[in-house]
Amino acid sequence: MKSQASTLLAEVRTFRQNHPDVRYVDLIALDIPGHFYGKRYPIEMLEKVAAGSPLKLPQNAVLLGVQGGLFKIGDYCFHDGDPDANRRLVPGTLKPVSWESQPLGQMLITSDGTEAPIEFEPREVLAKVLERLHHKGIHPVVAFELEFYLFDKKLDNGLPQFARDPLSDDTDDQPNLHIERLSRFSEVLDDMAQTAKDQGIDITVITAELGPGQFEINFGHLDDGLRAADWAALFCRSTRGVALKHGYRASFMAKPYLQFPGSGMHVHVSLYDGAGNNVLATHQQQPLRHAVAGCLELLPHCMPIFSPNHNAFRRLGGTVNAATRACWGFEDRDACVRIPDSDPRNLRIEHRLASADANPYLVLAAILVGLEHGLAAGREPIAPLNEDRSSGTDFPVEMLDAVRAMQHQPVLRDKLGAEFVDVYCENKRQDHLAFQQEIHAREYRWFL
Repeated sequence: MKSQASTLLAEVRTFRQNHPDVRYVDLIALDIPGHFYGKRYPIEMLEKVAAGSPLKLPQNAVLLGVQGGLFKIGDYCFHDGDPDANRRLVPGTLKPVSWESQPLGQMLITSDGTEAPIEFEPREVLAKVLERLHHKGIHPVVAFELEFYLFDKKLDNGLPQFARDPLSDDTDDQPNLHIERLSRFSEVLDDMAQTAKDQGIDITVITAELGPGQFEINFGHLDDGLRAADWAALFCRSTRGVALKHGYRASFMAKPYLQFPGSGMHVHVSLYDGAGNNVLATHQQQPLRHAVAGCLELLPHCMPIFSPNHNAFRRLGGTVNAATRACWGFEDRDACVRIPDSDPRNLRIEHRLASADANPYLVLAAILVGLEHGLAAGREPIAPLNEDRSSGTDFPVEMLDAVRAMQHQPVLRDKLGAEFVDVYCENKRQDHLAFQQEIHAREYRWFL
């Protein structure tokens, strides 16, 4: 503990020396819906926290709904006195914020690693999964890919407008993969990439995707799953901020346009043993097949994680590369679980089902539990799409059905934690019901 405090204190003091104009730092963590919450601390107080002073925030901040409201979930929120819970600073995450009008810093905080971690905090859920795998001698290497849309900064009666081409001032309304779109939007994309790098994120490939104003940015592979998920979370925050600075809105909304492709979160995962051998590639790749079978078996029960809101379910099917059933395949982008072509050292799965606005900590935790379960069960998967285009098993496509499928699944309750599963399912159920408590104009057109 003394060593960690010394490291944190050195990090804060170095930051202050390098950024003497920064007076405040946002201490932030991701809640269940995938939004950041936290507090803005004077830099002097941050130094005290780094030296060992307590850092406490309300425990129930993790339970907030999509709109920030509190739901009655068991005894939480309304019958527990809204207690504080300890958090700690995440070393290496204190970085400058360049997209605000005033100099500012930000730093991740978490309850994992404290004396009483919050069982339903997303980062803590992933931390427990990774710790269990490490004890089994399994070490994941992870890389995220995130798709997002750029829109005009101004909405039209609440509806998004196509991003304007900065060269012609015309709307970028033609979906394509043309490299010229990267050039036309290079100013904002370059700033997004550089800002992410300033946050410590290893940005690699940038792609103009099929939708109008849609892009994908890939991250480097990491042997630290928590850090990989940190990168995905922080990238979403910085990208939205940079877009506003350039006169755009950036959104990771799963399906902003019905007629165009949705935005996904693709996660590459390979597994290594203590000697650095790729577990999936051993024994004629039998472990790969077993891992795929485990992922597919649990996938229908993880849908509230992969599609965390009403809009996310709209993304499934109907457009390119979005699966409608739990399926897998080699070099097949129609599959939920794709096996990219690679040498044995880099053999991995690419999990393609999650929406871009899903919680990266929980998505990775669910994927790893599927892999873990498959390796332990040792079962063969269904036929890959390369052999049978109709291969696959159904998964829920509505939130309440998905919640029912998740809540009582024994493997998830054991491996993700029963308390987390109950809290998460009730949070999603309440969010869905709250979403329904508004009469849309279409209802008046149809039924008045």
